[in-house]
Order: sequence, then C-alpha cells, then structure tokens
Amino acid sequence: MSLVLSGLLWLSGLVDSLQRPSVGNDLELRQQELAALAAPGLPPSLGRALAGEHPLEDLRLGLEKQLADRSLPPAPAQQLQLALLQLQAGEPGQASERLQNLDQQVPPEQRRLLQLLRAPAAQGAPGAGQVDQLLEGWRDSPLTRQLVCQALGGAGSSCVDVPAQQAAIWRLLGTTLAPVLLMLVGTALLLRELARLWLGKGKGAGSGVGSPPLQVPPLSLAQATLLIAGGFVVLGELVVPLLLVPLLQGLLSPLAAEPALQQGLLVIALYLGLMAAPLLLLWSQLRPHGQPPAGGWLQWHWRPLGSALRRALVQLLMVLPLVALVSWLLERLVGDPGGSNPLLELVLNSANPLALLCFALTAMVLAPLFEETLFRGVLLPVLAERWGGFAAVLISALVFGIAHLSLGELPPLFVLGLGLGWLRLQSGRLAASVLMHGLWNGLTFANLLLLAG
Repeated sequence: MSLVLSGLLWLSGLVDSLQRPSVGNDLELRQQELAALAAPGLPPSLGRALAGEHPLEDLRLGLEKQLADRSLPPAPAQQLQLALLQLQAGEPGQASERLQNLDQQVPPEQRRLLQLLRAPAAQGAPGAGQVDQLLEGWRDSPLTRQLVCQALGGAGSSCVDVPAQQAAIWRLLGTTLAPVLLMLVGTALLLRELARLWLGKGKGAGSGVGSPPLQVPPLSLAQATLLIAGGFVVLGELVVPLLLVPLLQGLLSPLAAEPALQQGLLVIALYLGLMAAPLLLLWSQLRPHGQPPAGGWLQWHWRPLGSALRRALVQLLMVLPLVALVSWLLERLVGDPGGSNPLLELVLNSANPLALLCFALTAMVLAPLFEETLFRGVLLPVLAERWGGFAAVLISALVFGIAHLSLGELPPLFVLGLGLGWLRLQSGRLAASVLMHGLWNGLTFANLLLLAG
C-alpha cells in the first residue's frame, strides 16, 4: 500500500513540477544585471569576454522576453528597470507607456519616481540622496539606482556607485570564471580517472588501498522499500507537512513582520519534521539486530576527516562537467521545463541573514546527512547485496533524482546521484558522500548569493 501511494505521490509531484515556475530565467536576469553593472569598470577586452558586447541591451531583451512570457503579473521592479533601459535605448514611447501602466500597480508613495521619469526634462540633475529617496519601496538595485540617476539628467560618471561596481566585478568573476576553472580541473581529473580505469590501474574515484568492503545493513529489500516509500514519502512528504504546517504557522505568527525569517524557520522546521519519521523507522528496523559492527551499519567513517573531504572534493570536480553537459543537452533539446526547487528562489530573493542561515543549514547540512543516510547508507548497500554494485548505483541514483519531484531537474540529479553512489561504493565511507553532497549544495548556495548580491 505504501509503495502504491508513494508511487502516485511521486508521479503527481513530477507532473505538477511542469507547472511550477523555473528559477532559471531569474538566474539569467540576475547574471545579465550583474554584467551590466560591472562591465563599465572592466578593461574592454575582459568586459567583452565576461559581460558580452552589449550587456545593457542583453538585459533589456531578457526582461522583455521574461515579462512577455509570464502568465502572472510581472514584478514592478522588473517593469521599472525595463522602462529605464528603454529610455536609455531611445524608446521613450514604449518606456512612457510602461511607466503609465506601472503607475496603476504601485502604492502612491512610489508614484513620484514614475511621474519624474515621464517628464525628466523638467528636473535638474538629481543628487544621490534624492535618488535613494525616490527609490524607497523599490527593490534595492545599484543598477536601477544608476539608471534612474541617468534618466533624470545626471552625468554618467556622477551616477556610478563605484563601491557597488567594484563589488559587482568580483561577483561577476565568481559566477563566470570560477565555474570555468572548476570545470577545467574536473574535466582533467575525469580524463585521468578514465585513463586509469582503461589501463586497469585504478578502481575509480575514491578508491584506495585499505578501503573497507561495503557493509550491508541487516534489512531486506522489502524493509528498505518500506523505509523509502512509507517513511520518506508517505510519512515525511505527506503526513508530516499536513500536521506540522498549521502548527508552525501559528507558532511563527509573531514573526509576521519578518516574512523572510518566518519562511526560513518554517523551512528548517519542516525539514527536521520530514527527517524524523523515516529516521525513527530506520532506528526501529535496526534496533532488533543488536550491537552494530565496528564501523557501524551505515559505515560513516568520518575519520580521518581529511581523506574523506579529499575524496569528496575530487569526485565533485569530476561530476561537475558531466552534470553541466547533461543540463546543457536538456536545455537544447527541450528548453527549460520549469519545476525548480522552491528553495532556490527563496535564497535568491532573501536579504535576511538569519533566514539565509536557515536555508544554508537545510541545504548544506540537514539535506546531505538525511538523503545520504537513506539513499547511499541504506538503499544502495541493500540493492548491491541483491543485484550488484553497478545496478545499485544506477537504481539509487534514479530514486534520488525522482525524490526531488522535479521532472526538469531529474537528469542532472540522476548524474549527481551516480557520482555520489560511485563514491560510496568505492570508498566504503558514507561520510565522503555526505561531504560531497554538502559541497555540491554549498556551491549552488554560494552562486545564488553572488547573483543576489
């Protein structure tokens, strides 16, 4: 019964993911905005390489495409930025029409800016304090501030926020050059590992002399299936949210004035609740078997931590180009199917440090510990005992990808799961897989923070 119900829930979640908005477009727009802000401060050759030939034009076209494609009302901040870019591109008619429409959507205190932008010639060059005052209530964006200053008659150099521009340059380097360098290192490591395997000199990433054999928890395949289907899906993803969400919303209602922090605490509390049911079920399944072996049923093997971290880092670098390749092929073949993890957008749009800390703990600590316990600590060894290591890595990676309930992210998550499973199989250490998973989520989190500014 649990297996049928979990299958229906996962199928429904995968289909519904096609209707969820994708964070991909927002990430692209943030990257374009970052490039437009940083480009004037870069040497021409480097600016063209990192930001493109016409970053402001690229951002304008990106905003026009996003606002045209959206079924939901577009964000006022994006409409304002597009109107400013249209003014700068010599399209005052389109900009004026957009500003007039926007005037009906924003509170009265934000309309003064729109009125001034529709008649900029009547105003003198604004000071920095005046621009900040006019932008109260709008999303804090250095580029928007600069464009407003220029649209109201300010000189180009006087409108540039130099510290913000310098910070944007470093952020642009972090979101463009750093991934390229990591991909190059990862490709070199992957080619080296493939050569070693071809020549019969290696056993795969993370292999080494003295690696312990795979320890299989004393669970049958039926018990492992019950753990995933009943504990993780039915109890964790269905029952726990139904019970916890109303309770947590009541407890967190005093934080209504801080919605970002409220959301952060809700996310971490819900994830702890999701973890509790399957972990308690796993404990009850293992308890009758008495004292675990020396390395533990799950083979954590945290010590020596340095070697586990090294294995995790090497495997992450080798998986990175493969995941990037699959993502690129998916985008070329089917476009962006949507269904991104909602946590990505929460991180991208949050400016509350405590909320970001909650999101970071969930993504970089709780999720790796919990997911690796289930998929690489229990499911993979049980499958390996029955069908061999290769099949175990494949099946556990597929279940891992499906469990994230995003059809668009399933192929890259499957490839990531293959890397995590291969590391677990070859190292005999669950700790290495947990660390690799945490590092992967940490890279994603850091990229979001750089784009969000």
